[in-house]
Amino acid sequence: MSGAVGTRAQDDVGGLTVAVLAGGRSSEHDVSLSSGESVRTGLRERGHEVVWVEIARDGVWRHEGEDLTVTPGGGLLGVDVVFPVLHGPFGEDGTVQGLLETLDVAYVGAGVAAAALCMNKVLFKDLMSAANLPQVDYVGVSAERYRRSPSAVLAELGRLGLPVFVKPAHQGSSVGIAKVALHEELDGALAGAFTHDSLVIVEAMAQAVEVECGVLGSPSSEWTAGGPPAVVSEPGEIVLSGEWYDFEAKYAPGGMQLVVPARISPAASARVRELALTAFTATGCEGLARVDFFVDGERVLINELNTMPGFTPTSVYGKLLAASGVPYAELVERLCLLGLERHDQRRQHTY
Repeated sequence: MSGAVGTRAQDDVGGLTVAVLAGGRSSEHDVSLSSGESVRTGLRERGHEVVWVEIARDGVWRHEGEDLTVTPGGGLLGVDVVFPVLHGPFGEDGTVQGLLETLDVAYVGAGVAAAALCMNKVLFKDLMSAANLPQVDYVGVSAERYRRSPSAVLAELGRLGLPVFVKPAHQGSSVGIAKVALHEELDGALAGAFTHDSLVIVEAMAQAVEVECGVLGSPSSEWTAGGPPAVVSEPGEIVLSGEWYDFEAKYAPGGMQLVVPARISPAASARVRELALTAFTATGCEGLARVDFFVDGERVLINELNTMPGFTPTSVYGKLLAASGVPYAELVERLCLLGLERHDQRRQHTY
């Protein structure tokens, strides 16, 4: 692992009360519940008290079977920190992060701006382009523009070649994605993606190895003393049983195999870790992220950055950090401590 992890001993931490926030309105509701259960187990293993808050598919927050109401500035159920294990829209996109800021409660992960930016695949890639970071060619398409000028849009997409991937801009876990190998399939793929989002991204296909890398924030005492702002895991290689990395491959048993370290050259591995940290800091992320890449020989391309990667038993992020020396229970504890530290630091400012 690049950099020392330096997790604090349990005796130094003391028992925290952590609200695990899971479920949500998005199509990744069930994945979030599974992630939340794993986080709850890990936190209890480290001796922390867990308060379960479930967001129903209709958006209602519930605790112990009762609808939950909150008061601005009043925290959340008296907990020390919130772990919002939410995936997709209405949870990973800055909305819940904004509510938690309003409640004045510490929470795990990216803040409002970084969460919103990274959830929007088009904005994320635009930022990577502005920073001159390597990535696959892409085109962002709004539903309104496609309705008004379909021929112009299809002509623009022609420069990407075939095949391409058509993706809703604000979805995760490969929801709503279609691989298009024939020009006549583009219209149907766009229509399908537009059922999930009014903004769609179309990406050129990369004939390369899929590699993922975990990033874990450093306590300020470490990086202000000259260490990195975050530490980066060994890259892991995604080996698929199917054609591409779809929802089933990500969450069904046997859908994929993670090989750590990835079977890429030492130079490519170093470049993956370098770009993972660059993307993490450029987007303003905090706490954690999983950065996805395509690697073709020595050529490394950034694909996506996920600010709240899956924490299920099959999820890659926890496996990457475990393989890099951070066991799962220590990982979720450290994320809570980073959330608390950020909250304390922000309270020192005058707004």
